Amino acid sequence: MPTCENCESSVDETLEYEGRNLCEDCYLDAASRIRACDPWGEHSKKTFREQHGLKGTDGLTDQQAEIYRLIESKGKATREEIQAALGISPMELENQFALLRHCQLIKGRREGDLVYIVLWE
Repeated sequence: MPTCENCESSVDETLEYEGRNLCEDCYLDAASRIRACDPWGEHSKKTFREQHGLKGTDGLTDQQAEIYRLIESKGKATREEIQAALGISPMELENQFALLRHCQLIKGRREGDLVYIVLWE
């Protein structure tokens, strides 16, 4: 019986994604990931927001606005802190982080061994 190279569960069959054999759940997670470092995505989101006069949390989903407000209130937060505070999965946070980064609202900042999510400013 094949094994998923990500979660290591035994499955009836695997799907190949970027050279790795994954179970269906891990494949769907990997294939739906939004990339944070995407210059075209950033340009498109920034232009759209400017053309529509959107500032701060204008035009964001409830979850995106929650993430933004949490970081705004704390000044900075680790991914783990955000996940715990909002009860979201690592994959969901990564996708929301990517979208908010494309909007130039938040970004990552390394401080020593930790990476914090901070406002874009």
